[in-house]
Amino acid sequence: MAKTLVIAEKPSVGQDLARVLPGPFKEESSPGDGTTRWLEGPEHVISWAVGHLAGLAEPAAYNPRYKKWRMADLPIIPNPPKLVVVDERAGKQMSVLKALLHREDIDQVINACDAAREGELIFAYIYELAGATKPVQRLWLQSMTELAMRQAIDHLRPGSDLAELEAAARSRSEADWIVGMNATRAATIRLRKWFKKVPLGRVQTPTLAILTRREEERRSFVPEKYWLVDAHFATDDDRQYPGRYHIKTQPRIASREEAEAVVDAVRGQPGQITKLEKSEKHEIPPLLYDLTSLQRDANTRFGFTARRTLAAAQRCYDEHKALTYPRTNSRFLTSDMVSEIKSTAARVGEQSEYAAAAQYVASLESLPIERSVDDEKVRDHHAIIPTNAPHDLQHMNSDDRRVYDLVARRFLAVFHPDSVSDNTRVVTTVAGHLFRTSGKVIRVPGWRSVYGELAEVEDDSEAETDEERDQRLPSLERGEAVSSREVSSAEKETKPPALYTDASLLRVMETAGKLVDDDELREAMKDSGIGTPATRAEIIEGLIKNDYVQRNRRALVPTEKGMHIIRILDELAGGHVLTSAEMTGNWEQRLARIESGEEVRTAFMGDITEFAKQTVDKLGANLTNTAVSELLERLEPIPPCPDCGKEVNENSKAYSCWRAPDDPGCGFSIWKDKAGKQLPRAVARELIETGRTTEPVTGFKGRSGRTFPAHLKLLKDDSGKWRVEFDEPWAQDGGDPPPERDTQKDS
Repeated sequence: MAKTLVIAEKPSVGQDLARVLPGPFKEESSPGDGTTRWLEGPEHVISWAVGHLAGLAEPAAYNPRYKKWRMADLPIIPNPPKLVVVDERAGKQMSVLKALLHREDIDQVINACDAAREGELIFAYIYELAGATKPVQRLWLQSMTELAMRQAIDHLRPGSDLAELEAAARSRSEADWIVGMNATRAATIRLRKWFKKVPLGRVQTPTLAILTRREEERRSFVPEKYWLVDAHFATDDDRQYPGRYHIKTQPRIASREEAEAVVDAVRGQPGQITKLEKSEKHEIPPLLYDLTSLQRDANTRFGFTARRTLAAAQRCYDEHKALTYPRTNSRFLTSDMVSEIKSTAARVGEQSEYAAAAQYVASLESLPIERSVDDEKVRDHHAIIPTNAPHDLQHMNSDDRRVYDLVARRFLAVFHPDSVSDNTRVVTTVAGHLFRTSGKVIRVPGWRSVYGELAEVEDDSEAETDEERDQRLPSLERGEAVSSREVSSAEKETKPPALYTDASLLRVMETAGKLVDDDELREAMKDSGIGTPATRAEIIEGLIKNDYVQRNRRALVPTEKGMHIIRILDELAGGHVLTSAEMTGNWEQRLARIESGEEVRTAFMGDITEFAKQTVDKLGANLTNTAVSELLERLEPIPPCPDCGKEVNENSKAYSCWRAPDDPGCGFSIWKDKAGKQLPRAVARELIETGRTTEPVTGFKGRSGRTFPAHLKLLKDDSGKWRVEFDEPWAQDGGDPPPERDTQKDS
């Protein structure tokens, strides 16, 4: 009897499918291998990938001479591209899948990989590398509940229906390879004197540019002092309220003298309420979560990195069956899901903390679906919501529970009424000076009641404009007389732009570097963002891995290496478009158009090939040793040698007093490689100037492979040789840091 081969993306999904397909299933393994590799049933054989098993081959697979990195060989444009297994572990599972795909008793294949671009690519590469020819059907799963799996199995789609999705997936993969490999080789060849390796990429480099340009703004920022004047007012019957001095709509005062003059003029003087406005404000519920908005909220509330949130959401989908597919960029549901909204709410309400909100949704005669249901805004996957299945929260870890809580509350909140607040704005005039006061009191909690103490209320304690502050004001009337009490001035200082966090960086990546707060406008720009919801977490982690960025608590701070790479591209490569978020956003938009069938893959890949050629030519011509040396010396000059006072030079391995074969210098050197990290110029400069670093240097690796920060010191031993050591005793022998110093654990 002929059988059907089902290929899932991971073993856990394969095991889940075995529970809904005709059984029984027997676990099978390769000879001499105790690992279960596939499940054999009467009608189906189920196996799986383990993420990406196959990928694009390295350049040397096309020609052995590409093992050496030479400008003369660039650009390398494979035609056609070759596929290889990604590593030994992948090779074992790939061998199993290849054998299954060629088994005579298997007559068709079901692609059960994740229902998205990457899932399509994983299957397509396996199928091609195995040389398979059997017909393919697509299992399109958006939820891992038993009901959802049975429905998807009953509605299999021809594999050809997803041809455009596969074309977009291949285009993205090949574009990243062509641009990243050629740009990285060209930049590394030209900059090898200063940097061990210079990874550049179609998505990574513009993201780094966003971070470094913010850091440049911060470094060039010059703080300015200003003053605020606050007063406390009271009516004749002692109803009290605060007020802040304004010159028209501006609360800042330029000098201490002006501020004190206002204080002296107002203190103890009578005043009058000259303007009083009351208004009712309706605040609509937020949209449902897509992955990016979920990652932003989890970072803001809990300090989770984007990758940590994705991992938790994926577990809630794969293992707990409590949330729907997380790697989505839609914040809407489809119309066919409306009938299950109440029953899904009831499932969520089985947990006591959600019972009241769930009961409200279940009791509605007519659901308010206008802002949450839109078929046209769901391309592949709908918004992330709880599943209509039992939710066993007891087996979730802390991360999973928190992410589930965010999604569950957001799902219930969407179907609650607006939050209604009473806003009051008061202008008090004293001796010709105007003081403004605002108050905001939530009268009808509406959707905010779902959150309880988690409600997103504004913390305006430091707000300068006093606009709609969450404070309750006494009953006041226009024309009332007041007295001035406790008038004082406070010195303030302007602040530089804030460092990016995962949350704020994800926000600008979603809109190709543009700062957009309005949800509706952000929706319209999604197809032109940097990367996709599924890839943005790894983009951030890749920047950290390449020593371009480091985490400082929740902040993402560019390293000196990251700063220099973008400076070099900006100043020597003419502001290369590889750093342009807008250009990368346009590419993402074109990939989306390939996915929808509006653009052909060949045109996009032709443009990518031409871009790679131009990039190689530009980097090769402009990143000369002389130009780069002059730029780095101007940006970050290295102090003279502490032994002989002569010039210290930088090469690929060290900062040393060596100049030429006929002038070897005095022998002073600081080796760049230290515990798996390349010491940047800024560190070498500080060590030579002061003998130690004032701030801990990040990115060193302990014996376990975890990274840690530590201070460094420059010492001269009894033989007269200089060496760099860790200042912390626990780090001196290369040991792992104490737990509180481990930077790979999230804040």
